Order: sequence, then structure tokens, then C-alpha cells
Amino acid sequence: MLRTYNLTKRFRGTVALDGIDLDVPEGSVYALIGANGAGKTTAIKILMNILQPTSGSAETLGVDSRKLGPREFQSIGYVSENQELPEWMTVGYFLNYLKPFYPTWDDARALELLRQFDLPLDRKLKHLSRGMKMKAALASSLAYGPKLIVLDEPFTGLDPLVRDEFIEGLLESASEATIFISSHDMAEIESFSSHVGFLDNGKLRFSEEMAALSARFREVEVTLASTAALHDCPPEWLQMEASGAVVRFVDSQFDEERTLAQVKQLLGEPRDIAIRALPLRQIFVTLAKSQRRAA
Repeated sequence: MLRTYNLTKRFRGTVALDGIDLDVPEGSVYALIGANGAGKTTAIKILMNILQPTSGSAETLGVDSRKLGPREFQSIGYVSENQELPEWMTVGYFLNYLKPFYPTWDDARALELLRQFDLPLDRKLKHLSRGMKMKAALASSLAYGPKLIVLDEPFTGLDPLVRDEFIEGLLESASEATIFISSHDMAEIESFSSHVGFLDNGKLRFSEEMAALSARFREVEVTLASTAALHDCPPEWLQMEASGAVVRFVDSQFDEERTLAQVKQLLGEPRDIAIRALPLRQIFVTLAKSQRRAA
């Protein structure tokens, strides 16, 4: 549904994207995570034909993103963090205005979304809160049953209740669509994404299924019989630290049998080993700090 090949974007002397190869499978809920300024919005704007790549290429719905036109956009729902809406319109007028642009517009679906999001038909968009405006933008992007839904930092500034309603409405109304979402809000992303990619300083550090990512990251705490002496350790052991006889690290390629064998070989026979799964937020922080140290 979305694909890039060695995609690069420069703004004068700044490299915003540095040769990324991205592949978003059909039917997936793909989360592109990264700190602010990592290049997420730039990648989305290229995929939506808002920006042009410096080199490499991008495809959206199998079409070169530079050639996207009305036919493709009729199958794409796009909501961005800084979405501009015609604030003089009421919610009802806004939806009626959009309807002729989309041959697959479903009036019943639109009314259901208005009810689900508790959006008042007769209220002007300028009088809505930020959360209500985001829900209005989402409703307008779901009413025609798009094949692809692209969301750029949709949770910024939303309170927890509105975020929950936003996600619930998205998943219920777009069960047959591919969803591509950029965010640095790890808790929400982890709860419903099937795939995840980590963008850091314009480079795609990994792209994989969420289940595989969660399985290969583990925090390991080793208690030794005496004070630990750290030697050269595998590069996949991140944030390694020692305090007396206790050694802690994050194994980014965890395999229980191999990891335990490495611990015994490099640190000696342990008195105790504790292994803990990591939430996505902690995986993200670990990788970001490791990349910063390596830079």
C-alpha cells in the first residue's frame, strides 16, 4: 500500500530523510515512530505528493507518489496534526461540501460517525475544541470507505478520553483499510498497531511486525557471585551498566538459549538472572539513547 526505495529528502544542507526503504503491507496498522524532527512528517508528505523527493522514489497504492491524482485520493483518507479546516463551515455543511468529491461517500456511514464522535451538525468548526476538530477531520476521511488511511501525529494535544474515542472510531470504521500512522505517543500505538518502524534522524532503523519486535527485546539483570568485570560485549546488548555484582542490559536480539550462554561466557556463572519484557516506549527510549551515544 505504501513503499519507498532509497527515499532521500534534503532541505538545503539538512538531510530530513536518508535513503529509507519502507514497505507497508496491505491490511496492516503500521506505526512510524520517532522523536519530533525525525522525518516522519516529511515521509508522509512525500507519500501524499505534498513534497517531492530529492532522490529515490515512493509509491502509494502502487502509483508513483509524484503522479497521485483525484482517482487515487478518492481511496485515501488523510488527517494531519496541523489539519486546516474551513472554520466558517458548520460540521454538517463541511461533510455535505466534501460528499461530491468522493463517489463512494456513504451517508449512513457519515451519520454513524457523527453519532459515534458526538459531533454537532449545526456547530461551526471554529467553535469546536481541538479534539472535536480532529474527530471531524477523521469522520470526513472515513465516510467514503478509503482503502488507505494516513494519520500524521493525530494524538498531539488530545486528552485521554478523546484519544480513546478517536482510536475506537478509527478501528471500528476502518477494519478493512490499511492504516499508516506517525506518532511519538508510544502507549496508544502499542495498543493497536500490527507493524512498527523506527525513524531516527532521517534513517529507518528497523521495520517489522510489532509481535516480533516485542519478542526480541528483553531487559536482562544478572546477579553474579562477586563484583562484575565488564568485557567486550555483543553489540546487541544495549545500555549496559554494572553496580557491584549486578549487571543490567537490554538485549535487542534476545534468544533465551543464546543469551544465557553469552552471559555465562562473558560474565561468568550467574547466581541469578531476571528477564523482563519491555513496553514499546522503553524500547524506543533505549534505541534513541543508543543511537545518540553512537553518533
